[in-house]
Amino acid sequence: MPFLGQDWRSPGWRWIKTEDGWKRCEPCSSEFEDENNQLNNNIGHAVILNNDEDIYSAEDCEFASKKRKKDHFRNTAKSQCFYREKWIYVHKESTKERHGYCTLGEAFNRLDFSSAIQDIRRFNYVVKLLQLIAKSQLTSLSGAAQKNYFNILDKIVRKVLEDQYNPRLIKDLLQDLSSTLCSLIRGVGKSVLVGNINIWICRLETILLWQQQLSNLQMTKQVNNGLTLSDLPLHMLNNILYRFSDGWDIITLGQVTPTLYMLSEDRQLWKKLCQYHFTEKQFCRHLILSEKGLIDWKLMYFALKKYYPIKEQYGDTLHFCRHCSILFWKDTGHPCTASDPDSCFMPVSPQHFIDLFKF
Repeated sequence: MPFLGQDWRSPGWRWIKTEDGWKRCEPCSSEFEDENNQLNNNIGHAVILNNDEDIYSAEDCEFASKKRKKDHFRNTAKSQCFYREKWIYVHKESTKERHGYCTLGEAFNRLDFSSAIQDIRRFNYVVKLLQLIAKSQLTSLSGAAQKNYFNILDKIVRKVLEDQYNPRLIKDLLQDLSSTLCSLIRGVGKSVLVGNINIWICRLETILLWQQQLSNLQMTKQVNNGLTLSDLPLHMLNNILYRFSDGWDIITLGQVTPTLYMLSEDRQLWKKLCQYHFTEKQFCRHLILSEKGLIDWKLMYFALKKYYPIKEQYGDTLHFCRHCSILFWKDTGHPCTASDPDSCFMPVSPQHFIDLFKF
């Protein structure tokens, strides 16, 4: 049976499920088509002259027109491609209905991470995912996905410089990314990198510039005559510290005032943190005692962190539907055909996202 689409090679029309039934989506590239048609008209009415004021032939005009359109598209397509659906079907082998398989780069382009970084609940999740890709999966991305990766990274750095939100997390990401690029450019060679080697050298220089900008970042002191963190009672401040799941966040908050520093050094606080992330069997392998013969839970936490992974907490994550094999953001949803969709959903950690596309 032939495909019902504009091109016999295409997978057909895109459909969305509504209350009135399934409706066909309009092509997402209409804006680009209108823009290209307008550009065609502008170029078609233009007369191209050389230094001797001779008019080019029709073929030369057509070639120049195509080249200008291509350059114009490259300059205006800095952001990622727009997709109407914010979900992707994850298939690892060919079936009668679908041929080929889903790649990491395709999923990275389809799931709209560019908009996800604007949501504070998803920001840390996306940054952690970018960090994992930088460590081991950068060369598995396609050229378009790599371009999208660095465009999103540019937006993240700009957001951190403007909002001063969690710069430590971005510094770790850039450090891992620069180390990976240095090893690929110098040690492995350009054979594993998509594109010209000079592009990657330019990207590495951009990363070094971002690192310098983040190092020179100065936190602006907000002037507020209302209630401040120091005005809260001790039990509330202590309750805030117990909510943190990262030891570095506790240390950073303890540097604000002497009172917070005293609360951040509480042994019980660090003991609870160790018990949350690690097991008793892991404690026994790396016991650290203080001068008084007591367990130094603070040093224990950072020692155990080197050997074992810590539990990750995110405000919002991607979800995977076991019934439909679809990866999606929960608030946007997907066209699920299960009788009880919520029972089929499972949250996807950044590492699980990477593992889904390993073959």
